Amino acid sequence: MSEFLINLMVSSFIIVPEVFQFISRHPVGAGEYLRRETLVQAAFQALTLTNTVSKYNVVARVSGGGLTGQSGAVRLAVARALVREDESLRGVLGHAGMLTRDPRMKERKKYGQPGARKRFQFSKR
Repeated sequence: MSEFLINLMVSSFIIVPEVFQFISRHPVGAGEYLRRETLVQAAFQALTLTNTVSKYNVVARVSGGGLTGQSGAVRLAVARALVREDESLRGVLGHAGMLTRDPRMKERKKYGQPGARKRFQFSKR
């Protein structure tokens, strides 16, 4: 997951009839949106873990953050949608840690300083 998740929003739908996967209007199979294969695998890890890749279609709209953060957000959204569809998958997905949100947030800027951790140059005199 990316270190800073800034205003990341995901909405995903699981549709039953045919098998296709889209993220932000880009087909996933061609690798147009998530450019690395590891990100595609991470995004759809919940489907492969539960052996439901051929059973459901995934249409996800993602905005904000970077590609790694978006991949993790799609992973969480797909896992939650699967649990909403079939409650018996909660144990498998929960044990694999797919139903847990990444708690890391951007650290706030402190007053009197230029950033969250950066400090003005120290001068002895």
